[in-house]
Amino acid sequence: MSQENRPVDEGREVLTRIAYGAMASHTLGAAVRLRIVDLIGDGTVTAADVAAQCAARPQAMGRLLRALAGLGLLAERAPGRFAVTPAGALLRSDGPGSLHSFARMFTDPTMLRAWEHLEDSVRTGEPAFDALFGKDFFGHLAEHPELSAEFNAAMGQATRDTAALLPAVFDFGRFTTVADIGGGDGTLLAAILRAHPSLTGIVFDLREGLAQAADTLARDGLEGRCSLVSGDFFTTAPDGADLYLLKSVIHDWSDERCTEILRHCRRAVPDDGRLLIIEPVLPPVVDPSAAGVVYISDLNMLVNVGGRERTRDDFARLLGGAGFALRSVTPLPRPNRFSLLEAEPV
Repeated sequence: MSQENRPVDEGREVLTRIAYGAMASHTLGAAVRLRIVDLIGDGTVTAADVAAQCAARPQAMGRLLRALAGLGLLAERAPGRFAVTPAGALLRSDGPGSLHSFARMFTDPTMLRAWEHLEDSVRTGEPAFDALFGKDFFGHLAEHPELSAEFNAAMGQATRDTAALLPAVFDFGRFTTVADIGGGDGTLLAAILRAHPSLTGIVFDLREGLAQAADTLARDGLEGRCSLVSGDFFTTAPDGADLYLLKSVIHDWSDERCTEILRHCRRAVPDDGRLLIIEPVLPPVVDPSAAGVVYISDLNMLVNVGGRERTRDDFARLLGGAGFALRSVTPLPRPNRFSLLEAEPV
C-alpha cells in the first residue's frame, strides 16, 4: 500500500465499520435472545449442537456463530467448533459480572426504534420515542412490567462497576444517612452500605423502579439499614438524609426538568449536607482518543428520553440555578466513564 493511499483506506475502514454497526447490534440481540452463550457453556460445541437446543437451522446457526466470533464474543477453536471468549462470557444470564440484561435491553426494539428517526429528533430537538409510542419512555415502561423489570436489571448491571469503585473514592464515613434518588434496584446504595457499616440509607424511586430493590437489599442483609420510599422526584425528595445521590438521572432529562429535580433535592438537603451526581462529564471539545460511546449515549438520550450528556460548565449552571455550588469533579478510575460531581448548598 502506498503512503498516499493509506489515509483513504483507513478512512474507508472506519466508515465501513460504522455503517455495519447497527447490524452488529442486532447480531448481539439475536445471541442474547437465543441464549447462545448459556447453551455453549464452558466447552467447545458445534453449530449443530447449539441449533438443536433452540430449534434453529444448523447452517444458519453456524453463520450466526461465525459472526459472533468475528465480533470477539466467541472463538472458533477448530473448523465449525466454537467456545465462549471472556467478552462473550459477560452475556451469561447468571454469570458473575453478567451484562445479559444490559445487552438484552439495549438491543430491544423498544430501545432501537426511535433511532430510525434520529434525523427528526435532530431537526426538532424532541425525542422521537414519544411520537412513535404515544407516551414517553418511562411512561411506556410503567405500562409494561416485564420490560420495566428488564430495564431495572440492565441499569443494575450497568451500575455494578461504578458501585464497586465509588466507596473508595469518596468519604462517605462523614455522613449518617445516604438517599439515592432514582436509585432503582438499590445496587449502588447497597455497595455503599456494605463498605460503610455505620451508614443507613434510603432508596427513592417510582413504584415500578423499586420493584427489584427489596431483593437486592435482602441478598446483602441490608433490610434493617435501608428503607424504600416510593415517590416522584419531579414533585419531592425524601427528608432525613445528609447525603443525596443522583446517578444516571440528570442525563435523562432536559435542563428545565433537571432544575425541578435539583430544587426538590435542595429543599431536602440540610445546609451542611452534600449532593453527589454521578454521570459522564463531556470534555469542552471532543477528544478523538477517548471512547466515543458517551456521544452515542448523548444521542440515545435525545431520541429516547429527551435528555443529554453534559460538560462541567453545563453541570455548574444547572446546580447554580437550583441553589447548589459545584465544588469538585472527580473522574472514576478507567475504564469506568463516569465522574463524581460533589455539590453543596449555597
